[in-house]
Amino acid sequence: QLRFVESGGGLVQPGGSLRLSCQSSGFSMAGYAVAWFRQAPGKGREFVAAIRSTGGTTIYAEAVKGRFTISRDSAKNTVYLQMNSLKPEDTAEYYCAAGKPILSAIRMESMYYYWGQGTQVTVSS
Repeated sequence: QLRFVESGGGLVQPGGSLRLSCQSSGFSMAGYAVAWFRQAPGKGREFVAAIRSTGGTTIYAEAVKGRFTISRDSAKNTVYLQMNSLKPEDTAEYYCAAGKPILSAIRMESMYYYWGQGTQVTVSS
């Protein structure tokens, strides 16, 4: 069975940090781009960050650029999202996803085949 296991979400104060993890089970992420998306209550799912399968190129949404860092550990079949300087507007369910999009489509959720169940991030004082 192909699936992701996401972890690392929780409650944090504004300005704090969290690190999300996404580990694949049943397949290797080595040949896939992996992205993080998020969905806030009452809103659609939006792109957060992605890392390509080759070269390690990273792409970020403007809202998180300079605060979030995506990385991958191929040996552990895991992708991370380090989130610093968190803001209340970062509150959302965060999902990891894997696919093989071309670079121009890397922000499109329809380009991703495999999805995790999500992990909740709440930024509040």
